[in-house]
Amino acid sequence: GMDARTRRSLVQRLDALRVTAPPFADPPPIRAARWTEPSIVIRAAFAEWTRDGLLRQAAYKGEAMDRDPRSVVRERPVPVMPLVEAAEEEAIPQRAHLGEHDSPAQAASAQELAQLDVMGKAGSWQVGGHRVELSNLDKVLFPSIGATKRDLIRYYVTMAPVLLPYLRGRPLNTDRWPDGVTGKHFWQKQIPRHAPDWIARWDYPEAGSTESHTYIVADRVATMAWLANQAVIDLHPWTSRCESYRNPTYALIDIDPGERTTFQQVVTFARLYATALGHLGVTGFPKLTGKRGIQIWVPVRDGYTFDQTRDWVGELSRAVGGTVPDLVSWEWEKGSRGGRARLDYTQNAVNKTLVAPYAVRPLAGASVSAPITWQELDDPDLRPDGWDIRTIGDRLQERGDLFRGVLDLAQELPSL
Repeated sequence: GMDARTRRSLVQRLDALRVTAPPFADPPPIRAARWTEPSIVIRAAFAEWTRDGLLRQAAYKGEAMDRDPRSVVRERPVPVMPLVEAAEEEAIPQRAHLGEHDSPAQAASAQELAQLDVMGKAGSWQVGGHRVELSNLDKVLFPSIGATKRDLIRYYVTMAPVLLPYLRGRPLNTDRWPDGVTGKHFWQKQIPRHAPDWIARWDYPEAGSTESHTYIVADRVATMAWLANQAVIDLHPWTSRCESYRNPTYALIDIDPGERTTFQQVVTFARLYATALGHLGVTGFPKLTGKRGIQIWVPVRDGYTFDQTRDWVGELSRAVGGTVPDLVSWEWEKGSRGGRARLDYTQNAVNKTLVAPYAVRPLAGASVSAPITWQELDDPDLRPDGWDIRTIGDRLQERGDLFRGVLDLAQELPSL
């Protein structure tokens, strides 16, 4: 299960981790063994455990880059009960009706993740009460870190409790990269015909003849698994909920850097917005885009229209941009901006979206759109792609969900 290139790479990495004494309390009696620090986690298929606690007929199935070595324990097999299949919903596709707080999201269980880890290149996976057909699991999607479709699926189902509150109850626009981030991609809004019936969906009542009519609504961990298997990397939920799609729940500020814009200049813009919002008594929540920019989401009370939030953000952005006019262009076309940044307020519209917090970005390093604090703008080590699918979990454990307030806060937008 291991090619020559992988073997050479692992040997080099293990040599660098070599230690003189075994790291186990009860080391197996293996003659001439060479010991290393236990810091690389892999997936393996095997026939059984021996009495000595070794694997019989083991086959390498890839590296589990998102697993903390300290969390690895011997997992026991769990039989798949026939009642699970009987509980699957079969009748008609579900129409979306859930709000952000209506039901706690469930992550994949340890047993379900273990089944994903040992699955071959394809298979049928029971997760979150639904069966999801998986394919091309070992296809590399993010070449810089060697992350595969299996890794993307694992990330999205593991992050479901944090990510789903920002998706549930909202139409979803998706960006698919079937051949990885170095290949071609396409945006998909219309739910495909082959989507399982249990995936929640919403019909856009104002869709024109050339527009998408029915959208996916991600409301459960199995939907995240299905989306990731479709090589959906970018997740762009609507700013409004299905039941009130003309009324945004946030006002969006998008600092869109130009070719000549440095990240330090992006940070300068963000600081100016922070100062302006502070003077107005309005709370905004910043996040890194995972690419080059910073976005700020301002939660608003019910009842605002997109015209109102767009006008408000536009006026605020004109004031911010006016303090550093040499760094800003208001031209729509990138080629006409002279490499300068655009403080984009036009995303405040029906079916115009920004990337969800914690969503993966289509870059070789699998960076994610990571929420930050305003104080972190002063960190000289801050980078727009500073966290990826391997590291964002540790940050969440350490700092919690810094973006949660956009779901809980209802604000009046003061006159400018």
